[in-house]
Amino acid sequence: MDVRIGITQTAKELELEMGDETDQEQVVAEIGAALSKSDGMLWLTDRRGRRVGVPASKLAYVEVTASSEARRVGFGAP
Repeated sequence: MDVRIGITQTAKELELEMGDETDQEQVVAEIGAALSKSDGMLWLTDRRGRRVGVPASKLAYVEVTASSEARRVGFGAP
């Protein structure tokens, strides 16, 4: 699963590749919990063990998608 985070007042995005055992619904619940508090902090750990924290007040958007291995690209993709 991949998580892409947009941060306000910056053109760059954070892209995290989550571990295979990561539950998508649990990640979405963690995002919701962080956004429910005005001073909340979103903490996520990627597949390499890197921990990333973003203040909830600076989140522009969060995109949760299927793993990049699951995506099909090219002429044969449906």
